[in-house]
Amino acid sequence: MPTVDRSTSGTGLLDVVPAVEPVIRKYSADAEHDRRLSEVVAHAMRDHGLYRTWRPKAFGGHEADPMTAFQLFEEVSRIDSAAGWNLQLSCGADAFGAWFPDDGAQEIFGAADAIIAGAFFPSRRAIPVDGGYRVTGRTPFVSGVHHCTWFIGLANIVEHDALRLWDNGAPVTLITACPIGKATIVENWNTLGMRGTGSHDVIMNDVFVPERHTTLLVPLDKPGRAYRGPLYRFTSWAAIAALSTVATGIARAAIDDFIELARAKSPAYTARPLKDRGIVQAQLARAEAALESARAYLYQSAHDTWNMVEKGPTIDMPHKMRMQLAATNAVTAATEAVDLIQAAAGTTGIREEHRFERHFRDVHTISQHGFISASRFESVGQLLLDVPVEWPFYGL
Repeated sequence: MPTVDRSTSGTGLLDVVPAVEPVIRKYSADAEHDRRLSEVVAHAMRDHGLYRTWRPKAFGGHEADPMTAFQLFEEVSRIDSAAGWNLQLSCGADAFGAWFPDDGAQEIFGAADAIIAGAFFPSRRAIPVDGGYRVTGRTPFVSGVHHCTWFIGLANIVEHDALRLWDNGAPVTLITACPIGKATIVENWNTLGMRGTGSHDVIMNDVFVPERHTTLLVPLDKPGRAYRGPLYRFTSWAAIAALSTVATGIARAAIDDFIELARAKSPAYTARPLKDRGIVQAQLARAEAALESARAYLYQSAHDTWNMVEKGPTIDMPHKMRMQLAATNAVTAATEAVDLIQAAAGTTGIREEHRFERHFRDVHTISQHGFISASRFESVGQLLLDVPVEWPFYGL
């Protein structure tokens, strides 16, 4: 894995993790039960500056390089998947500040306590009015919504009950931001895994959004004044790749938990300890290899793209493709690693008093996320074969 010079990239972020770890662990079960991250945990991560990992330095952020941020997200996810997921999503939303007008970006992202939540599908309706838009619609999967200050989503512009279209027939779409107090949270996050993320639905009903809090969802041409550093020349791709770090953090936790278990457990009806069984040894090694090889590809892809954007150009299609492939592969490998561990753990893996069953549920839930699911192998293959690509986000 490439070496990161932490003196110039998010200094001290990784050193903060031990300070917040006891709080995260203490409230992890509460988050799982309540289906939302504990307010104490969200505030601890906020107060230690973790939500400012990818915020511009001009707004008091760390503007950390992707490799440092990935390590941070993995470490928090190793402790608790929900905390890691909500953290990386909020930090990833900061990348979209580059699209907004300078005054709007300052208002949305500039506050020291800003926590961003958002989701992009399905698009809502935005009706143009004087000074902005009236936005209506319902958005699912808004992770961390109970602790956010701003909610970001997409909205199609509608005029006279008809969609405004680009010349190619695609709807003209806005990225919109509004204070979460103007929206309604629908408590419906009832899922197999990742329960503690609190990824409930959000409804906006004819909410006025001023124009400065909107921007067109188009390729990033000229980023705002606060977003001129190399991090933002990744456009959205550091944020997309970061989704996979929660899965790799979970897999690392599963492997570590299993090593501890295997050293102490003897399976029922046998005298030989788990650690002395050949099949167990092999499954553990395969899990370790799957995880670490995928992590190496993920970090190398980020490192190579960082080297490119540091020289001035914005991320190009080959690097977007590689970031996408590395992220999807990381989730697939993390899921494989957890499955191997789950099988090796035996009946311990199905008991709620151990973390293995939660690792299993959580990593399989993450594997269904559209940006990093197995379907993205298909979209990368389309690029490799030079056939029409269905995945629209390569255009950003």
